[in-house]
Amino acid sequence: MVLLAADIGNVSTVLGLLAGDGSDDVVDHWRVGTDERRTGDEWAVLLRGLLGRRFDDVDGVVVCATVPSVLNAWREMLARDFGAVPCVVLEPGTRTGVPIAVDNPREVGTDRIANAVAAAARFDAPTIVVDFGGTATTYDVVDGGGRYVGGAITPGIAISLEALGRGGAQLRMVELARPRSVIGKNTVEALQSGVLFGVASQVDGMVERIVEALGCDVDDVAVVATGYLAPLVIEECRSFTDHEPWLTLQGLGIVFGRNRR
Repeated sequence: MVLLAADIGNVSTVLGLLAGDGSDDVVDHWRVGTDERRTGDEWAVLLRGLLGRRFDDVDGVVVCATVPSVLNAWREMLARDFGAVPCVVLEPGTRTGVPIAVDNPREVGTDRIANAVAAAARFDAPTIVVDFGGTATTYDVVDGGGRYVGGAITPGIAISLEALGRGGAQLRMVELARPRSVIGKNTVEALQSGVLFGVASQVDGMVERIVEALGCDVDDVAVVATGYLAPLVIEECRSFTDHEPWLTLQGLGIVFGRNRR
């Protein structure tokens, strides 16, 4: 079975082909810009261009989205271009197999739920997932009983750097890269140091506080990095036990397997 998984975020959409129903084997992947003006027809053209001949081999589709207008365009495309195959949209009411132990489960981002599903399936321990997106860095916590118990949201690396560049009269946009030293010798390096090492320190501090709140020993907790900006930061952090770049897509694959009709 060939499963198409789509994680539609505010800035970018991550697409992946998984090897089968409920599988976590991502055999190919792409990241494209999320454009709210793109119609269902345009999404279909884009997918056909990326998948090529494999477009007609897709046996199932699973989607999560944080942008309602883009999800509407996807629903139109799925009904027209994938009407003959099972399609699952991760939303309130979708079976996940993971209890959502928060005040209002409906307001939790579906990408965060997908991360929790994958974490609960892959790690037999309390797990903290840190997802480095451009708009936000999210912390999602699965306890030892396999329940999603909440998390935290902070400004993302890209949006933080963009805000500094736009809001500072003597600052400018710079490349997201590791500077020579934590002590910047010029404005560009100072910005890069503040963003990169500041985020790394934030992650280590947040993980320490979350572990304390869980009441666990730090050695008993899996701390997993994911998201397209994770490679920029993980080497500067002391907390991570695992790096799973396709965790969200893998969670979507599991959700599809639990909801396929």
